[in-house]
Amino acid sequence: MERTNWTDIEFTLQGLSGYPRTEKLLFMMFLVMYMVILLGNSTLIILTFLDSRLHTPMYFFLSNLSFLDILYTSSFIPSTMIHFLSEKKNISFTRCVVQMSVSFTMASTECVLLAVMAYDRYVAICIPLRYPIIMNKALCIQMAALSWGLGFLNSLTQTILAVRLPFCGKNVINHFVCEILAFLRLACTDISLNEITLMLGNVIFLFVPLLLISISYIFILSTVLRINSAGGRKKAFSTCSAHITVVTMFYGSILFMYIKPKSKDTASDKLIALCYGVVTPMLNPIIYSLRNTEVHDAMKKLTARQFWKKG
Repeated sequence: MERTNWTDIEFTLQGLSGYPRTEKLLFMMFLVMYMVILLGNSTLIILTFLDSRLHTPMYFFLSNLSFLDILYTSSFIPSTMIHFLSEKKNISFTRCVVQMSVSFTMASTECVLLAVMAYDRYVAICIPLRYPIIMNKALCIQMAALSWGLGFLNSLTQTILAVRLPFCGKNVINHFVCEILAFLRLACTDISLNEITLMLGNVIFLFVPLLLISISYIFILSTVLRINSAGGRKKAFSTCSAHITVVTMFYGSILFMYIKPKSKDTASDKLIALCYGVVTPMLNPIIYSLRNTEVHDAMKKLTARQFWKKG
């Protein structure tokens, strides 16, 4: 079989091509969800920047998470929405690789960042007197930079190995987006090395952070249960509840996708994967601000400031 030069390759994203009505419905749904993602996450970033009461390690990491969610969803939602309304669902090799690389970077970074946020909660609850000393500005910046750097390196490794592969025949990706496994399966050569590095990456970026998060919360739970007052225990748990919810959603959806038996209806599997990539970033700012008085107060302060400026 003749191999094509990668610069001339175009991929076809199959998505839900056989369900045009469903695609139009999904377009409206994803438009609303994307607007919520942009509004919710950008509001959290602005509030963290403007309100001095939110200049804490927790909100610094949260603003990183919000920025990450905006980049992650922006790497695939706009193009996916265009494809929902288009008969021609082609994507160039370069655009496909960029989309795959950006989304992979963001996903890997989020895994590390969630572990960093768990460590922040551990220090705040288990070593409260030393919290300002340990979680100083320099360390917070270093930990955030480490999260982004490791995510980028993981993505760079997988992307370099993927673009070296030869592609031939019909380049139809059975997905809405350039998902790395669907991309690799189109190669007309052995992809064992890619699969091994992906598996190692999953262990390092999924299970190691999850293990660190679990260890952090074991120590947190042990400390909280030793607090005598019910009010103190409630306050300690409330500072962790948002992070626990986000971690549960993030890892729960990933484990559900990869552990559940593959159904015969591949459309449902693709929809679950796509919703995982949209629902979690949409809910993150809502979860962190729902019962958070500091965010509510910052929002009221910003609203009042804008009102007086107009007045």
